[in-house]
Amino acid sequence: MQFSSSKRPQKKYRRPGCFQVIGLYSLGLIGGFFAITLFIILLNWVFPVRNTNILILGLDRRPGESTVARTDTMILMHLDQGQDSPALVSIPRDLWVAIPGIGENRINTAHIFAEGAELGTGPTKAMETVAYNFEIPVERYIRIDFEAFEALIDAVGGVEVTVESVIIDYAYPTDDYQTEVVQFDPGTYTLDGDRALKYARIRHGSSDFVRAARQQQVIDGLFAKLASPLVVFRVPAILNAIQSNVDHNISPLLAARCLPFIYKVARNGLDRTVIEGDMVQPYTTAGGASVLLPRWENIEPLLTSSLGK
Repeated sequence: MQFSSSKRPQKKYRRPGCFQVIGLYSLGLIGGFFAITLFIILLNWVFPVRNTNILILGLDRRPGESTVARTDTMILMHLDQGQDSPALVSIPRDLWVAIPGIGENRINTAHIFAEGAELGTGPTKAMETVAYNFEIPVERYIRIDFEAFEALIDAVGGVEVTVESVIIDYAYPTDDYQTEVVQFDPGTYTLDGDRALKYARIRHGSSDFVRAARQQQVIDGLFAKLASPLVVFRVPAILNAIQSNVDHNISPLLAARCLPFIYKVARNGLDRTVIEGDMVQPYTTAGGASVLLPRWENIEPLLTSSLGK
């Protein structure tokens, strides 16, 4: 009996193609995204976020400067699982208040006084000052500077804003202590980090109150980007931007519990308010400084409706 000497042909191993790798990677990301989402939903069902105030501090400092700087942006974000949407309340930088342990001054100086005495204590003093004057609990903060702002906006792929009328600043301050002309024409735009920063900072030709409203508009656009399903592909860049540039005292557990608010904003928008109009009155200090005195009788209803006081 004769047997054939031919061998059974062996199957060749074929490496997965580029599109297969991308597909598997994408499926893994999406699967992980839904698993984390389910975990967060269960976490918030058991431990809902209640009456949490986060103070957002925007430092007026250029790249390379220290954190001994004024907080020209101060926004209170109120989170409560029972509300339809988070509330934002912008505090004027020139609000004349009592700074615990220091005396009366503009509210935006609380940070620089403490930070100048001991680095790292500025956010605590700013929170203490807001809590003391507004008589609400403030225990969490997010502190960002210009670089952090740009990095975060770029990480989410830019934010969409609608410009209602022409905005122009003929002397916008640049990083090299010079000035430039910055203009925004009416229309809807997706702004990158650089343009979003200019949109949020520009103030010549308008008031600080109008600027505060634009800052809230950018935050609203940021939430909208974070609520998009496509954000799953930007998570690594977002986490890197936060870790590398943003200073805060929010624990990973609290951050996870706060994530559902992103979808509330996508559905209902932000409850946006600026302390302005009859809530303040112009005042000249003994030293000749032009500031704003708070009219607490008109601010209190806002604190009750927006901050759950």
